[in-house]
Amino acid sequence: MKIKSIGINKFRGYENPITIQVDDLLSIVGKNDIGKSTILEALDIFFNEGKGCVKLDKEDINKASLERKEDCIEISVEFKSLPTSLVLDAANETTLENEYLLTKDKTLHVVKRYPGAGKEKVYIRAQHPTAAGCDDLLSTKIRDLQRLVNDGDLPCPDKTKSAELRRAIWENSPDLQLQQRDIEVAKIDAKNIWEQLKAHMPLFTLFQSDRKNSDGDSEVQDPMSLAVKEILGDPAIQSQLADVAETVKNRLDEVASRTLDKLGTFNSEIATSLNPLLPDSASLKWADVFKKVAISGEDDVPINKRGSGVKRLVLVSFFMAEAERRQKETSLPDIIYAIEEPETSQHPNHQRYLIDALLGLSQAPNTQVFITTHSPEVVKRLNFDNILLVAGRGDGQIYNVQRNKLPYPSLNEVSYSAFGECSLEYHNELYGFIEAEEKLQEFKAGKDTRAYNKLKRDGSTVTQQITLTEYIRHQIHHPENTENDRFNPEELNESIEEMRGFIQTDVVE
Repeated sequence: MKIKSIGINKFRGYENPITIQVDDLLSIVGKNDIGKSTILEALDIFFNEGKGCVKLDKEDINKASLERKEDCIEISVEFKSLPTSLVLDAANETTLENEYLLTKDKTLHVVKRYPGAGKEKVYIRAQHPTAAGCDDLLSTKIRDLQRLVNDGDLPCPDKTKSAELRRAIWENSPDLQLQQRDIEVAKIDAKNIWEQLKAHMPLFTLFQSDRKNSDGDSEVQDPMSLAVKEILGDPAIQSQLADVAETVKNRLDEVASRTLDKLGTFNSEIATSLNPLLPDSASLKWADVFKKVAISGEDDVPINKRGSGVKRLVLVSFFMAEAERRQKETSLPDIIYAIEEPETSQHPNHQRYLIDALLGLSQAPNTQVFITTHSPEVVKRLNFDNILLVAGRGDGQIYNVQRNKLPYPSLNEVSYSAFGECSLEYHNELYGFIEAEEKLQEFKAGKDTRAYNKLKRDGSTVTQQITLTEYIRHQIHHPENTENDRFNPEELNESIEEMRGFIQTDVVE
């Protein structure tokens, strides 16, 4: 399964519901403390249920909501690329569509609510029957379903299966009255369906940029732990582990049997009342066996004792290797890589290598990559469809970047809106656009001027009166001319703002 959209409500800075549409690659950009990391951490809570990087507590409830006594956090994920069928038990096969657990768009929408930031309650938001007698069948016990089928004399091929009984009732109802509903998956077959769906959920791992540098730091170990999860998810490996578990179980049965035989010589009544209780193979936590998987450097020095740049470089290498591997292999499990600020502590060249690796990784089958970034260099290597701009936490303040406020697509404009990046490249781009539209004279009309000493070929200078924008333009293109005071950052920002304002009003209109 892959994520199609994400919903957040009453979680940290998000007082009101927001919905975010995503694709295989998502880069979340915006200024500091605007809510970028919150989106990835909400997903960590959703998928890893407190066993990942983030543990939910009452401080995560939105403060304004809490003042209104609204303390229920909601995190939802809508999925596409769904499993074709679910097996509720050894022989009870059904589908999400047959159980009316899909949206109008045939997606699966899972909603998790956390009252008081406590234990989660899980719902499936779907077009589900609301007609009397058809609206609560997923939580109805099998004997009650059988009674409904028998009382209605409804045709049913197998009355020993809940899914068949429900299907018989729904198919013979004249009007199911389908409407969007939130169905709690905590009882009877609904719970079984949820347990089955969890097995199809993608692996989700969050790599944070601000991990503490301690013995418990798993910034570099996390890729290895994720690799362990993926390897253990291989059906061939699972079969081998099941064989190992069965062998151990048989040996333990023998030990228990011999022990009980000996016990019988002392007290046969107690011996016959005891039975060996051994865990099922599927419930064994094989990942714990490989809990201390790690990468060591020279002389067995743990990587987490090295500098932050080296640690992040290992992460770069991991993603590059994974990109190559996942592009070549088939039948891979679904994985979501979420990385906060991958550019942290990285040389610009390494940033470019990493982003190229993440781009390649997002194109691999069954793979999605979500990042946050403060780097204009990263943004400029992406496509517009991959960029989500967080301008605020209210409705309409989070949007997929298209053309933004300019009449042409500009990644420099994204960097300016997201980070306040006043680059010389952006200044040139805006000036060039106005010039191409033959609007320079109109733009300069009525603006204040300043003296500029133009350097002539013979080394002499001539003073001209030009606008601030022209003054900066000349200095960018003629660095050899040192006869003028250098413009400052505030002036660069002022000139960019003037050109943006002119383009948005005069040129666009």
